Amino acid sequence: MSKYCLLTNDVETHSIWFNTLRDETGVKVLEEGMPLLLEIYKKFNIKSTFYFVGDMAEKFPDVVKMILPFGHEVASHGWTHEVDQAFDVLSFEQQKEHLMRSKNILEDISKQKVVSFRAPALRVNQHTPRALIETGFESDSSVASQRFDAFLSFGGLKKLNWLRAPRLPYQTAADNLFKKGNGPLIEIPLTAFLFPFVGTTMRLFPKITSMQQRLFNLETGMNKKPLVFDVHPNEFIDEHTENRVIARRTSNPIKYLLSDVIRGKMKVKNLGRKAIPLYEDFIGYYVDQGYEFLTVREYVKRHVR
Repeated sequence: MSKYCLLTNDVETHSIWFNTLRDETGVKVLEEGMPLLLEIYKKFNIKSTFYFVGDMAEKFPDVVKMILPFGHEVASHGWTHEVDQAFDVLSFEQQKEHLMRSKNILEDISKQKVVSFRAPALRVNQHTPRALIETGFESDSSVASQRFDAFLSFGGLKKLNWLRAPRLPYQTAADNLFKKGNGPLIEIPLTAFLFPFVGTTMRLFPKITSMQQRLFNLETGMNKKPLVFDVHPNEFIDEHTENRVIARRTSNPIKYLLSDVIRGKMKVKNLGRKAIPLYEDFIGYYVDQGYEFLTVREYVKRHVR
């Protein structure tokens, strides 16, 4: 039985060190984070999917161009990662505008069709499926089925829907990404179970991530669920030499404490080059287990359509 691993990368200007969006971080992602990440994939001779924020691609087009020679997929991560412009607070028309702006700039830079999407901060609402379909997207990967982090991220209450979402890839309902339907949009759920299974977890709790890998490998052996993992190139840069001030992104004191202060202080462990051996060991596990590495678009084309 074939087993599949879909490595995905969210490319944005968010600074983990300062907990805010910064052009300076975008430069570091371009010059440091992306080259390190691409070198890892080259070492293992694997392809992955890069979800680019549109406004970053517009400012730094080379961040998109640099993945093209390696055959990685160019995908959309929306137009902006601003907290107050997340998809769960945007209207249908606003979402379509963000999607088209992102799609147009990415297709103009890459000269390839962009059909895969992941919402910034994984925040979506009832308008998102139709907005994606009407702007030409074929898949979404904004649902982390059975993951629970409702109180440590923005949009947390709506993310409780993750707990009841299907685990295997599925056609979505017309007005709900968390439910099966008969529409043309395919949901590729991020792998998770209560605890997140992402680059942050890998850096903070490598032993827990190792346990998760074995657990999810058993699941794949039983139901053929593809392993879908998410990292960020900004995890491979180091800004610790600059004086740190954790930016406040909300006026709500409880949200500020949980989503900014506590989460912000936790997420800086093993940033920069310290993350490289952790990610190489992570990938090596799936190489040893005989997984085939596909882009999201390749997986949808071969196993869902």
